[in-house]
Amino acid sequence: MTNIRKLSGFLFLLAAAPLSSCAHAQIELPRTAVTAGKDTGIAQPTAADAPLELTANLAARMIVARRGDSTLATYAVAIGQDKYPTPRGTFRIRKMIWNPSWRPPPNSEWAKGKTAKGPGEPGNPMKVVKIFFQEPDYYIHGTGDVESLGSAASHGCLRMDPEEVADLAKLIMEHGGQPREENWFWRILHSRREEKPIYLDNPVWLTITG
Repeated sequence: MTNIRKLSGFLFLLAAAPLSSCAHAQIELPRTAVTAGKDTGIAQPTAADAPLELTANLAARMIVARRGDSTLATYAVAIGQDKYPTPRGTFRIRKMIWNPSWRPPPNSEWAKGKTAKGPGEPGNPMKVVKIFFQEPDYYIHGTGDVESLGSAASHGCLRMDPEEVADLAKLIMEHGGQPREENWFWRILHSRREEKPIYLDNPVWLTITG
């Protein structure tokens, strides 16, 4: 009887040994697979997490708004004339002014004889909003001269259609930490006589290429 009990115990151990190895494999392999980017607590980057980036291509006369690999919008622009070139490089947008006033740049030949214009005044070349990328002289702004879009016609700034520059400014505010409700924009666009500066919490990058 004693020998039978020993034999039974030995057979039990043999049967249990491969089960134990299999159970170990079932624990280890799935655990490795599950923790790959999920259970480690490390967030994996997605397109929705990518910052807004703007690229102005002077040759194409276009501004492209991207987030990660996604293109959000494209806009036609007018760029600087040969004698008043738009600067190239990478810039941070930190400020914009809705309903901007306009003052003739001092010591500029082309501005001689021109007078300052308040927000919304006839003759004010700054339409809707101006978005600074190199203060104080260079910015993106709406223009009444929409026929100039697609050409080299400005004094160094980037001109846009008034409706499209409003759309771009909203996009920049949303991704720059200063979102607003639609009724805020409605009030701004229907009270053209008051300047409204906006300072971004998170600057948005603009790269200007040739």
